[in-house]
Amino acid sequence: MKIAYLMNQHPYASCTFIRREILELEKQGINVTRFSIRKPELAITDVADQQELQKTQFILGSKLDLLLNVARVFASRPRQFLDALRLTYKTGWKSDRGLLVNLVYLVEACAVLRGCLALGIDHVHAHFGTNATAVAMLCRALGGPSYSFTVHGPHEFDKPEAIALAEKIRHAAFVAAISSFTESQLFRWCDYLQWSKIHIVHCGVDELFLSQSFVPLPAEPRFVCVGRLGEQKGHLLLVEAVSQLAAEGLKFKVVLVGDGPLRGQIERAIDTLKLHDHIEITGWATNAEVQQQILQAQVMVLPSFAEGLPVVFMESLALGRPVLSTYIAGIPELVEPGECGWLVPSGSVSALAAALRQVLQTPLSELERLGQNGAQRVAQFHSASLEAERLAKLFNRYATHSVTNESHEKHRSDLSESREAASKIPSQVSS
Repeated sequence: MKIAYLMNQHPYASCTFIRREILELEKQGINVTRFSIRKPELAITDVADQQELQKTQFILGSKLDLLLNVARVFASRPRQFLDALRLTYKTGWKSDRGLLVNLVYLVEACAVLRGCLALGIDHVHAHFGTNATAVAMLCRALGGPSYSFTVHGPHEFDKPEAIALAEKIRHAAFVAAISSFTESQLFRWCDYLQWSKIHIVHCGVDELFLSQSFVPLPAEPRFVCVGRLGEQKGHLLLVEAVSQLAAEGLKFKVVLVGDGPLRGQIERAIDTLKLHDHIEITGWATNAEVQQQILQAQVMVLPSFAEGLPVVFMESLALGRPVLSTYIAGIPELVEPGECGWLVPSGSVSALAAALRQVLQTPLSELERLGQNGAQRVAQFHSASLEAERLAKLFNRYATHSVTNESHEKHRSDLSESREAASKIPSQVSS
């Protein structure tokens, strides 16, 4: 079976779980082609991501090539093209991005279709129920291979109707949800008859984390917060909570690992509250740097307002560091208070400050116990290899390369023509 992974940008620094998933599928003998609609906007600094970049093919070429793809698809399968165009209008009118952008998705779908035909792809899988999944759905409508997608949240649930989530589920072979919470939200937005195609497949961590020998927690009270510096992660709330504890004379450090649109505002808050001795911002970090920052801390803290289920929590627990976070989305499915961390109501500065204070008062031996409990939970429920095995079974069960309403001879003709054009599909890039 040949599977194509379709992403908007790949590789992407905050989506290393996709790379892990692909590599684990390949270990199980599944042939995976990486399609990325666009080239990464940010520089690729991580060695593993650089290697992944070499394996990735990029859909967007010259405007002429894209238009030629559309013309060829329309000429070879006019009925399917008109079906896909109707679907584009159906989803585009209500879209938050407008009809024109959805027509662009159709153009991209024509390029993906020709790539799938040229390479003999049996099934397409996308991550996130947004634009890459829209392209996969339209590629299917054009007569391309079946598709599936993984839903993470929270973005898909902020505007499910605007991204035609129910329509994407209806046309999909199956849908993977990363948590029970995610599954429940998908149940909300699709017909009951579609529920049976929704399956839980957790994000996972690989042997780099699972096989790591336990590194004792440092004696210095130190928290690490890994995440994009954006509104949903609650960094400004964390700064306020730190300010309360600093005013009590407590000695500790919080390291913010990441960057993003709120960095300037967070830095100004640190300046105003005179918290330079308590809070440090590192900026973007490689996977190896993130791992070292986790190991140098006693506890992971992330007071998010909206989430799916952060992979960084799995990484932290796998390394024996307990987690302090909020009672939202899929987080309580992994972080159990008293067993591997602490949870507080989202948005409450007082509750967050109280939890931070409790951590500072907890003996090191108890912190290590919580971290080791967490490592066992991750090994049991979030192993990348086990979750990839679950996903592979779904591919084998649901994936079917079906070129709809088209003769075998016509399909062979398209395939021959597409192979000639394959070199125009995303060329591999060098680092």
